[in-house]
Amino acid sequence: MSLADNGPTRGGVKTLAIRLEPDMHAQMSLVAQLRSTTITDEIRRAIEAHIALAVADPDFTAQATGVLDEIEREVEARRAAITSLFNPTGAKPADGSSKGRKTGPAAS
Repeated sequence: MSLADNGPTRGGVKTLAIRLEPDMHAQMSLVAQLRSTTITDEIRRAIEAHIALAVADPDFTAQATGVLDEIEREVEARRAAITSLFNPTGAKPADGSSKGRKTGPAAS
């Protein structure tokens, strides 16, 4: 089975193309038929169940927390770089202007 991303979202829904082996497709068709649903609905249900299992896994949760912590560190590093770029001395602008950036013709 393989998934292909079919580009941008439409109406808040992301479209994916999924390739199934013939046997799996036949099984999914039968499951959908017996449940009076569609293959798409059955795949959605399976994905929802898979996500619920992942979120309930403590190791997965710890990994996600680590990723969030890393994102926060990267944000702080970028914020510090931008701040030092526009205000290298760390001093507040004397004129009270925002962020120490020069504007207008004199900034050139």
